[in-house]
Amino acid sequence: MRLDKYLKVSRLIKRRTVANEACDAGRVLLNGKPARASAEVKPSDVIEINFGTRTVRAEVLSVEESVRKDEAKELFRYL
Repeated sequence: MRLDKYLKVSRLIKRRTVANEACDAGRVLLNGKPARASAEVKPSDVIEINFGTRTVRAEVLSVEESVRKDEAKELFRYL
């Protein structure tokens, strides 16, 4: 699954366009490297997102095309 779509489905970022812009600005790292929005995400990958002064690190547990809001937390684990 594409990184920008995963960020939206998992609700780490609310909208796909915002996720795309964050990737283009270099604020999203995938396994320690700057990632493009089109990068493939798979289980056990580590995503790091810089929100201004705050940084969020999460490990991908599973990849689903669509999930309900209350099940989105099961797609990743905060580190």
